[in-house]
Parts: sequence; C-alpha cells; structure tokens
Amino acid sequence: MRFVLFSLALVVGASSARAAIHREALWVVLQSCVVAQNTAGIPFPCLAVNLASNSAPGYAVLRAPFSATRVLVVPTEKVEGLESPILQRPEASAYWQAALGARHFVTDALGGRIPLSEIALAINSSVGRSQDQLHIHLDCLKPAVRSALQQHASAFTARWTPLKVPLEGARYFGLKVGASQAEGFYPIVSLARLPGPRNLHATSLAVISAPANDPRGGFYILAYRGRRSPVEKLLDPTCSEASRSAAR
Repeated sequence: MRFVLFSLALVVGASSARAAIHREALWVVLQSCVVAQNTAGIPFPCLAVNLASNSAPGYAVLRAPFSATRVLVVPTEKVEGLESPILQRPEASAYWQAALGARHFVTDALGGRIPLSEIALAINSSVGRSQDQLHIHLDCLKPAVRSALQQHASAFTARWTPLKVPLEGARYFGLKVGASQAEGFYPIVSLARLPGPRNLHATSLAVISAPANDPRGGFYILAYRGRRSPVEKLLDPTCSEASRSAAR
C-alpha cells in the first residue's frame, strides 16, 4: 500500500517535472483501486470505481495528488491516450459520460459554491501528458477563459473553426454543440473532422459548458494541435471563482 500511495503522489504532477515521473504510475494506482473494489468493495485510493460489465467499459475516479479539486477519470482497461483506436468505438463514449457525471466531485470539494457548468474537462496530447493511461482532467475553469468565451460566443458554430482570439496564449479550433445535441455527443470522435491532417498524437481537447447567457446552451469544444498541450492552462487549480463566492 505504501508503494501505491507513492505512485499516487507521482501521478500527473507539474508539467516541468514530467521527465522524472514514471509514465505507468497512474496505471499502478488504477490497478490497486480495481483490486480494492473487487475484494473489499471499496475504491481506495480512488474516489469511485465502476467495474466493467458486458454492456459498458469500466472506469475509476480519483483525486489528483496535491490538489483539493482536480479530479481524474480513467478507464480501467489499458487506453494510452486520446490517440488510441479504442476511443473510436461507440462504447468508449461511456468514459466521456462518466467524466461529465464526475464533475460533482469537484463542486462537492468546494461545498457547492459553484455550479457544474463551471467545471471544465481536458485531455492532454501524447506530447503534453505525464502518464500513458488516458485520464480526463476535471477542474474549475479560469474566469478569464469564461469571459473570453462569453465575448466571442458567436465564433463557435456547428463546424470546427479556427478561433481568432487566443485562450491563455494558445490558438484553438472551436466547435459549438447545442443543448439538443449534447446528450449523445462524443467529442473525441468529432476530432476526426478537424481541418488539416489527422494527428491525434499531437491533439489535445477541452470541453466547457456554455455560459448561462447563451440561449443555445450545450458545450464549447476546443481542440489544439501542435507540439505542446496547453489545455490545462484553461483550468483554474485555485478555483478562484469559488473563493470569491465564499467571500461574498
């Protein structure tokens, strides 16, 4: 167990320390969660484990080390990352639905001071991640990113479009999914329609709920293609909006 906890401490650490992190540490932690769930009925050290069945793949939810709010959703089968062909299967959309359903772990940690719509989801590219097991990051959205999206909401359409406004210093492709299409939408499959050559190894993805003032509702989908993976910069590990809410 001490080895498992040590591995957990290594998982998805700061990007500047990527080279020092064992890229299978998350997989080791995940296996311990599955064993604990199978043998004792508890998910420790994960927050939750949903075991695979004949009808749906399994996944686990765990809190990122050294973070009060960052949550990860991880398949219980071996899936290296966004580029994995496994994620193109229809049943793999269960991972995305699990991530949407796990947003409450973030808001619960904040005492419900912000709504689920302020929780963003992000997946790093292979060049930007520290672990070779797919993990969907869930955390608060930076207020500056929310403000930029509100100001440029009209730039998002039903087709992937290069956004003219940078978000945290990076230029993204944007896609809008309205509320009526959101329930069955699976953003990873939509990456196949990105303009230009298909290279999922160099693609990162973020999904953000539309703000309350957007009558269309749904989600903003962001994709970045390049030699870095800036999507985590869209997230706010301090959850400053929740802090402001508590102060009011």
